[in-house]
Amino acid sequence: MVYLEQLEGRVGRDRAVQKNRGREMTLTELERKVPKLLEYTRYMPEDIRNRCTVRTHAAGSIIHQKNMELGYFGIVAQGENRVINEFENGNVYMIESNKAIDFIGEVTILAGMPRTSVTIEAVTENVVAYISRKDAERWLSEDINILRLTSRHTAFKLYRSSYNNGAKLFYPPGYLLLDYMVKYGRQYGIDSPAPPKQVTISRTRQLLQEEIGINVKTLNRTIRQLKEEGFFTLYKGKITFNREQYEMAQSWLETARDK
Repeated sequence: MVYLEQLEGRVGRDRAVQKNRGREMTLTELERKVPKLLEYTRYMPEDIRNRCTVRTHAAGSIIHQKNMELGYFGIVAQGENRVINEFENGNVYMIESNKAIDFIGEVTILAGMPRTSVTIEAVTENVVAYISRKDAERWLSEDINILRLTSRHTAFKLYRSSYNNGAKLFYPPGYLLLDYMVKYGRQYGIDSPAPPKQVTISRTRQLLQEEIGINVKTLNRTIRQLKEEGFFTLYKGKITFNREQYEMAQSWLETARDK
């Protein structure tokens, strides 16, 4: 399968990055670099802390793959990743994207299941603190703080997916693309008091197809149509928009929801 070959290549690239980096930082060093991590690790037992390792995953590499036996638990201190479901016919469905601080393996561990149900891919470089699954299960049973944080995090993901579930089935491609554009713009400060002059969606067409949930032909046709209508321009093939176009898309979406 082509996609699985791509995954293997990404895993190999990630290993190469690890080899070239030399000594990885300790958990204490990572906490100094990312102070908000302390909210999660402050009550970690000392012996577990001593066994913790920090690993860096390159952008585009696979953090873990669907249906693999889970032997670890990770806390993503830096970076953005996406959760995808890959199928035997080669199709890929993006479930969600997450930014630090995030967890790796928490759903599988809390569910008491041996194998992962999804693939997690690094969108940007991810720095992750890892402990063994055995240590994680002990920590979760002893520390109400980390149990509360992981449970809340898992519940938030469920809430978010439940809130948006079905949108891809009942809204047209133009709505889905503009909704994605507005959320992306908000994420990158287009509606802030001092917005950037413009925002460019850095995703490839392949990633956009997977994240929005429409096929490439429909996506390309929708991009051409919305570009002609003035919702955005293309810079080196990437969707690019300013504050005025962002507000135009917002207005269009509000009108579409009221119909």
